[in-house]
Amino acid sequence: MRNTTLLIMAAGIGSRFGGGIKQLEPVGLHDEIIMDYSIHDAIEAGFNKIVFVIRKDIEEDFKERIGNRVEAIAQKMHVEIDYVFQDIHDIPKGCTFPEGRTKPWGTGQAILAAKELIHEPFAVINADDYYGKEAFQKLHDWLIVDHEDTAYAMAGFILKNTLSDNGGVTRGVCKVEDGHTHVADVVETSNIIKVEENGVLKAKTKDAELDINSYVSMNFWGFPAKEGQYPAFLDVLEKHFVTFFEEDVENNPLKAEYLLPTLIGGLLRKNECTVKVLETHDRWFGVTYKEDKEEVVQSFKRLIEDGVYQEELYSDLTSK
Repeated sequence: MRNTTLLIMAAGIGSRFGGGIKQLEPVGLHDEIIMDYSIHDAIEAGFNKIVFVIRKDIEEDFKERIGNRVEAIAQKMHVEIDYVFQDIHDIPKGCTFPEGRTKPWGTGQAILAAKELIHEPFAVINADDYYGKEAFQKLHDWLIVDHEDTAYAMAGFILKNTLSDNGGVTRGVCKVEDGHTHVADVVETSNIIKVEENGVLKAKTKDAELDINSYVSMNFWGFPAKEGQYPAFLDVLEKHFVTFFEEDVENNPLKAEYLLPTLIGGLLRKNECTVKVLETHDRWFGVTYKEDKEEVVQSFKRLIEDGVYQEELYSDLTSK
C-alpha cells in the first residue's frame, strides 16, 4: 500500500472560543478530543503518517493532552507521528516582516511549515473539525491512485450540515460543474448564519442568502504525488506565498491571511488546477464557540451508541 500522510493543522489560537485552546477541549466519554476521532478515522482508512502543525508555545500542553497518547497508539499500528511548528516569523526570503503584526499567516503557511516532512501524497485537515469516516476513506482512496500534479481533491460537505446554532461561521463556498464532480471556484465566505424562517432552514450572510445545499470546503484537501516523487503542490504553495507578501501583505500588512481556499480558488479561475469533489454525507460538527461544546459532546455520545465508535475509541484498531 502506498504511503499517505495526514497533516493536521492545530496551531489556531481559537480567539472565538473565549481564550482557551479549543483543539484540546475534551468531548468524548473518556476525555477524547475531536482530533482523536480524526486520527482514529485516518488510521482506519489507511493513512500511515500523521504530522501535527502546532505552535511552540502549546507544545507541552499538546503532547500532554494528546501527542504522547497518540504516539503510543500509532506505534502499535506502525503509523509515524511527527510535529512541526508554525511560526509567524517564517516568511519568504527577501520579504520584510510587518511591524506590529501578531495575527498568524493562515492555513497556507501552516502547510508550508511541514514542507520538509512530506514526501508522499497527503491530505490536510483542521484540528477542531469532525469530518466523519466517509471523508477519510474517500480521500485516502483517491490519494493512493496516480494523478496529475495539478489535480487536487476536496471532501465536499453540504452547507446545511456545517452550520452552527451559536453564531456565524466561515466556509469555502464552492461552485461545481461536470455533474457536481469538480469544483469551478471556491469563495471564502465569512459570517454565514443559520436561520429558520417559517419552518424553512436558510443560510445567510450580510449581503446574500446562500443555497443550503451548496458544496463547501471544510479544509479537507488532498494533494497528489507520484510514487517516489515530491508533492508538486508544496512548490506552488511556496511560490504563491511570495506573491501573497508582494500583493496582499503590502496592502493589508496586519490582517492579510494566506488561506488555502483562497489560493485554490485563484488557481481554478486561472485554469491552473482541477479539484475533484469527493462528496460526503456525514454531518460536520466542531467547536467554533463555547456554546458549541455541549452539542459536540452529545453528538459523539450518539455515534458511540449507534456503534460508529467504540466507547474505548482506539480499541477496535489496536485489537486487530
